[in-house]
Amino acid sequence: MEFLCYHRDRTGSLPLRDELLEDHWSYMDRYAEEMIARGPTLSDDDGAPTGSVHIVDLSGPAAARAFAFEEPGYQAGVYRDVLLRRWRNLLGRTMWDFPGGRTGGTRYLVLGLGAGEAADLAVPADRDELIAYGPLLSDDGAIWLGTAALLRAPDREAARAVLTPDRYAHTEVHTWQFGGRRD
Repeated sequence: MEFLCYHRDRTGSLPLRDELLEDHWSYMDRYAEEMIARGPTLSDDDGAPTGSVHIVDLSGPAAARAFAFEEPGYQAGVYRDVLLRRWRNLLGRTMWDFPGGRTGGTRYLVLGLGAGEAADLAVPADRDELIAYGPLLSDDGAIWLGTAALLRAPDREAARAVLTPDRYAHTEVHTWQFGGRRD
């Protein structure tokens, strides 16, 4: 089962986040085989981290909760909250398979939190700029709760346009970059 986990940083936690970076990477190294995508969201003002996205394939909801809440930054108080939802990988690939590579262009996390009838259940026609894409679901996979995408786009509005307008109770667009250890 695939899950999207988005840890949102607590205001003023950057020094603690920096202090725990190696612990965070070591923790994530344990999930290398299960990882579909990972990386920080960034402030548009100064490029500082504002959160941490991980999309992982795990055995079930209990394993996903353990993954999210045993993470060293969470344990130490780096994050103010965690969005954890079952997710379906409609592209069938990892971020490392993205044809656009790790660098070049601006990348975004787009979260559309659902209200009402499901939307955006098919991969958009312009899939070449999509890094990861799929619906957010209830733990049992039966209820649509929204849509999440990682993509390359020229700007925020173009990134937001990957989701159908007026079909979501709330839509967020965050600058995002490929994560993991830097070689």
